[in-house]
Amino acid sequence: MKHRLKALLGVVLLASSLTACGLDVNAALPYKVQPGSIRPVPSLEGLSVTVGSKDFTENIILAYLAELALSAAGADVTDLSNISGSNSARQALLNGQIDMSWEYTGTAWISYQGNTQPIPDEQRQFDAVKAADEKQNGITWLDYSPLNDTYAFGTKESYAAAHNLKTNSDMTAFLKQHPDQAVFCVETEFASRQDGMPGVQKVYGFPTSNVKTFGTGAIYSAVASGSCNFGEIFTTDGRIAGLNLRVLDDDKKFFPQYNASVTMKQSFLEAHPALANVLVPVGKAMDNKQMIELCKQVDVDGKDAGEVARDWMISKGFIK
Repeated sequence: MKHRLKALLGVVLLASSLTACGLDVNAALPYKVQPGSIRPVPSLEGLSVTVGSKDFTENIILAYLAELALSAAGADVTDLSNISGSNSARQALLNGQIDMSWEYTGTAWISYQGNTQPIPDEQRQFDAVKAADEKQNGITWLDYSPLNDTYAFGTKESYAAAHNLKTNSDMTAFLKQHPDQAVFCVETEFASRQDGMPGVQKVYGFPTSNVKTFGTGAIYSAVASGSCNFGEIFTTDGRIAGLNLRVLDDDKKFFPQYNASVTMKQSFLEAHPALANVLVPVGKAMDNKQMIELCKQVDVDGKDAGEVARDWMISKGFIK
């Protein structure tokens, strides 16, 4: 379940070498970067920065975006993306084996910081996570991106258009009139968790005539094939575009917020404050719609994540 899984039992601590994660130490960024709107920064010239990521497509793309931006600014970048598991990537940051990584507010709040109740407002959730992580771990967060990789219900675009479904409230009104259409596909865990099906059904009040449980990947194809009318999906998954699905807006803000942000040790940012000026604009330029397309290019079209990230950075004028 990507970054939103609760902490795994028995957190695996990284050894002094990241070779335990199957990564090549000192892997250089394989792309030549020319400055665009990101100009060389004298204070970052030659600075050694190791960027890590988790092992799913979106997070790997985000790592490449940071690496390309830092390279344009003059830093000497080491790529350590694709670390297996959220906890391993987090430990790599805490232990100083990487200098920065993109993290998600909901993941930190629930999985790392042990809270059970998410904060519905994006800014308040970010502020709470940032304050707690700085106090407890000396980890700071750069201003968050509009990119918010959280739960949602998805349906076929043609089905949504036929029934004018744009939000979960639209879905609820429609299903109250047509309860026979209330066929849902969800993961087994989501079916029983209070921040999953029971909770969202209580908030919106929609009926269910049939709830089928699947693995994550199978849900997307089940919705696309019409086996279920509605499915639990993640809001930035490339299969949304690849299978022509529509994401229904969580208009009552039930699901936790998972905005992405660059995280690093406070001491590292204090020593190199120009890092924020380079990285924050990149995060601010990304959103869910764009990330869906980038993930589609990797997961559906088979393109390389680094090339997809590079092309997006060029299209935005950050680099040449």
